[in-house]
Amino acid sequence: MQIIRPDINFDFIGKSKAAIILSVVLILIGVASLLFKGGPNYGIDFAGGTLVQIQFAEPTSAGQIKEALKEVELGNVVVQQFGDDANEFLVRAQQTTTELKGLSQTVTEALEKVYGEGKVEVRRTEMVGPQVGKDLREKGLMAILYAMIGILIYITWRFEFRYGVGAIVALVHDVLITLGAFSLFNKEIDLPIIAAFLAIIGYSLNDTIIICDRIRENLGKHAKEGFAAIVNRSINETMSRTLLTSGTTLLVVAALFIFGGGVIHNFAFALLVGIIAGTYSTIFVVSPILIYWEGRKTGHAGKVPTKEKTA
Repeated sequence: MQIIRPDINFDFIGKSKAAIILSVVLILIGVASLLFKGGPNYGIDFAGGTLVQIQFAEPTSAGQIKEALKEVELGNVVVQQFGDDANEFLVRAQQTTTELKGLSQTVTEALEKVYGEGKVEVRRTEMVGPQVGKDLREKGLMAILYAMIGILIYITWRFEFRYGVGAIVALVHDVLITLGAFSLFNKEIDLPIIAAFLAIIGYSLNDTIIICDRIRENLGKHAKEGFAAIVNRSINETMSRTLLTSGTTLLVVAALFIFGGGVIHNFAFALLVGIIAGTYSTIFVVSPILIYWEGRKTGHAGKVPTKEKTA
């Protein structure tokens, strides 16, 4: 199926400088947000603490719940609405001790004094110690690092080292953009989000391999056009496929984000941002790196000419 004419030759490479500036600005905004907020907003999986998910028979507010829980020794407590209805909340406390065993019963009793017996249901209670959270955080980061090293080796084996470097820079770009978006929107990073980051890496890599493969094919067919023109031609030739796959994937992820409910809301948000960033970086991050690398070999680094006039 072709949704773009096969003979189109849009000048993607000519927009590289503007795209790089946009990427740098977005990454700097995300980094500034992370620095201002003292780092990522780790969830209970990584920061440690206690989480209680509570459903009420009637709509209530976070302030009323905090007031009702005053008599329970939970330390600093954060109460957030969960899902779209005003009757389900998450209570987070940065405290985990053996005294919190039986917390579910203690919280239920405290809330029923205010809301009435049978009007409160504790649906989930999780406790993670600080050391366990630290170990999980380190293992999550190492999983992402190992994934990138494996990708660098695979791309170098299948294509060339420069393709692998371009792919890794693009993946780091995608993860930084997504991490910055999480910080800007004050969303928590927990174990499912690490899974989302790994999914983003895999998705972005798939697009990168498709375009790199087409570049390699076109190098044999159109060698006289020049490397930058070949890269631009390859992006245009794969654009229909890119739009179809990314568009249909985005529709599914957007549906999960809008209708999936609170449990997978952050996971879907990470995929939504990551897929958009991944599609963008394949075109505007990997390609300029390949052209710059080729320019270094031929003594024309920094120049990105295309031989054909573009649409």
